[in-house]
Amino acid sequence: MPASARALPPTWRRTDWIVAGILALASIELTYLADFVGTIDPKHSVHTSAAAAAATSLVLAWRRSRPLLVGVLVSLAYVTVAVLLGLEPYASQVVLFLGVYSIGAWCPDRRRAFLTRTGIVVVMTLWLLYSFVDGFHDPDTGERGVNAYLAFTAIMTLTNIAYFTGAWMFGDRSWAQAIERQHLAAAHAEIRAQQGQLQEQAVRLERLRIARELHDVVAHHVTAMGVQAGAARMLIDRAPGEAAEHLRHVEASSRSAVQELQTMVHTLRDDDASAESLPCLDDLPALVAEADALGGQRVRFERVDARPVHVDAVDGPGALPARAAQLALFRVAQEGLTNARKHAGPRADVVVRLRLEPTRTEVEVSDDGRGCAATPTAGTRMGLVGMREGMDSVGGGLEAGPKPDGGWLVRATVAHEPPRDDEGGRA
Repeated sequence: MPASARALPPTWRRTDWIVAGILALASIELTYLADFVGTIDPKHSVHTSAAAAAATSLVLAWRRSRPLLVGVLVSLAYVTVAVLLGLEPYASQVVLFLGVYSIGAWCPDRRRAFLTRTGIVVVMTLWLLYSFVDGFHDPDTGERGVNAYLAFTAIMTLTNIAYFTGAWMFGDRSWAQAIERQHLAAAHAEIRAQQGQLQEQAVRLERLRIARELHDVVAHHVTAMGVQAGAARMLIDRAPGEAAEHLRHVEASSRSAVQELQTMVHTLRDDDASAESLPCLDDLPALVAEADALGGQRVRFERVDARPVHVDAVDGPGALPARAAQLALFRVAQEGLTNARKHAGPRADVVVRLRLEPTRTEVEVSDDGRGCAATPTAGTRMGLVGMREGMDSVGGGLEAGPKPDGGWLVRATVAHEPPRDDEGGRA
């Protein structure tokens, strides 16, 4: 169906047949009554007039599916029956009104609808003018002037002006309202479809977020436990004390993993109640200390604060980013340390650097990549996709790649509004 076409209602055919049938019966009855009171010329057969009026009414059964054809047929039948057979002036007017109205209300080609109705109005006007002029002559007396027939013609002229004007206006209005309702219904359906798509997208994004959180938490602690367990296995025979110390680190890492998983589950149940318990930038030193305690690699933390001294660390321009952004930065540092442990080698130097600037907050994880990993792992540095998605979700950016002098660098950045100077301008 074209975008400008008016949709047919489900029961249109039955409704139109009922209306056409009622008008046909009314036309028959009113034709006989008009003959009884003498408004139909006795020289015409009343039975033929009634049959013609009924047939004209039944044409309205197709007024919605074929509005142009029905409008033209009804108008021609109206004039023909009135001239040749005699026509009752009541039900026939309703039939003519519906015929012209249906052109405006149901014809999808608005230009053809306009031209057809204009043609009908012109023909009807010429016929009425002819009747008006002919009414000046009385065939019985031969006199010319105002008589009863002329008065009747004047009444019919005024009535038809009102009928055609109303049919034209109401038809156009019905069309416009129907098209507007269709557009609203289509917009509503589109909104409902988009709402469903947004809900599905929200579910997918939430699944990705949960997957990233699980990967960051589990991978970090499992990597640490794997390193400590491997060291304990090699030392258990010749240095049981050191092996026991490594096993204690395994135990501590497992507890930390369980605690973070529980925190994440609580956050999924109630973000407002558990958001404060999630890791943030203040937890970076502890994260670095935990990684350094695993042994082998030398891991250190650096903090560079380039913000003005008057900046409030809690609120205001230039302050620390929101909790969600801090969590994303923390996860980047956590994943960067995990990848460094896997790929940089046991003797690598790893630096986690937190840089606080007036316009952004930045976290770097850098290693020099000395030596090979004690236990080679398959694949490349996995988790970069998750880190990038996590930073994208908070409006940040991520850079990752090899350094010119060797090693690997991961840098995550979150921009925020810079502080203003005393005069209200940008600092």
